[in-house]
Amino acid sequence: MAGVTFQKALEIIESLPEEQRESLVEIVKQRLIEERRDRLARSIKEAREEYKRGKVKRGNINDLMRILEK
Repeated sequence: MAGVTFQKALEIIESLPEEQRESLVEIVKQRLIEERRDRLARSIKEAREEYKRGKVKRGNINDLMRILEK
């Protein structure tokens, strides 16, 4: 489907019966949720790895502001 434009995809979807369009919406929503969950899990894993390597600094908001002001 690399050659399908957004508009063409909408036209194809609109040609489906209502029940199939509703199912498609639910499937897409679930896949988006899964993608976000996967990205979050990767981000957490990377943060933990950086923490183990000592690349993460701890501090409070004042410490952060001092770093940002440099």
